[in-house]
Amino acid sequence: MTVETTQFELAAGETEKFNELIGRAKCVLFDFDGPICRLFAGRSAKDIAAGQEEWLAARGLAGVLAEGERGSRDPHWVLSEVAGRHPDSDLVVELEEWLTQQELRAVACAMPTAYADPLIRTWGAVGARLAVVTNNSGRAVRAYLESRHLVGYFAPNIYGRTGDLSLLKPHPYTLNRALSALGAAPDTTLMIGDTPSDHAAAVSAGVHFLGYARNARKAELLLAAGVARWNIVHSLDTVLRVVRGGAL
Repeated sequence: MTVETTQFELAAGETEKFNELIGRAKCVLFDFDGPICRLFAGRSAKDIAAGQEEWLAARGLAGVLAEGERGSRDPHWVLSEVAGRHPDSDLVVELEEWLTQQELRAVACAMPTAYADPLIRTWGAVGARLAVVTNNSGRAVRAYLESRHLVGYFAPNIYGRTGDLSLLKPHPYTLNRALSALGAAPDTTLMIGDTPSDHAAAVSAGVHFLGYARNARKAELLLAAGVARWNIVHSLDTVLRVVRGGAL
């Protein structure tokens, strides 16, 4: 199945459900890399994962990842795999800090997601409580939000990865932390994410989910994970128009 990168055409009943999904959200949990920005716009996530493999190889640990596991597109997957095989080790601590430094460097070249800034400001202005729930470093998230003058809409509710890498999404840990801190009811909380692991975490936490798919591949992955077609947007402008009081 090929998915076009324009917004899905919604049937009348689906449009009403979409408007209700956005309109009832009193708390909004944003994934970071994707819905808020493209963190690795200047250097792809696959390049970062390759850098992790080089980092391991330089320490004589190339065999930590099996041959079929090399060439990953996802540096968080690489980190979690190493953590699973070497739990509570200095190796994991050092590799996590290496990734954090890559993310901090990437902030300077990160590309804001279209309409994300005005969406955050508008949702904040109408009284929604906002949080970031991400597998990225919270330090990198804060640095990016400060650079865009957006940190005040989220702080202190920025929940990035911790030293316990078993709690990366799809585990709902960061979502549950945000719900607790915000005093939020799951039924009036919406998470915006762009990966199947985001969707799985939202399901586990009992919150509503909106998929952001900037391209056809992202949309196909979300659809394959069970996200309803009407729950996927290709532009946050679609969401912004509803938040501003309009309707699709």
